[in-house]
Amino acid sequence: MRKFEVAPPSKYTPELREEAVQIALRSSKTISETARELELNPETLRGWVKKYQKQNEPAAGAPLTLDERARLKEQDRRIRELEMENAFLKKCAAYFAKDPR
Repeated sequence: MRKFEVAPPSKYTPELREEAVQIALRSSKTISETARELELNPETLRGWVKKYQKQNEPAAGAPLTLDERARLKEQDRRIRELEMENAFLKKCAAYFAKDPR
């Protein structure tokens, strides 16, 4: 008969894990850099982040809510506006670059 060992209790509380994941997700640094700053093993933090992302990802193919549709429409409008401004600025830069004053 096999003897099963009971895993030792985790030395990290759920609150610490949650806070570390949130810091890692909000940070512009890599997970390894964030883990070093928090004095954690990078692979441990990476595993927590992956688990969090898997549990909190939106259902694939789920219809967008009314708020999400409105936000998406507004973002599309803003992107078009910024692309037009960018094109205008490129034309201005080209004009002034060739103008020998």
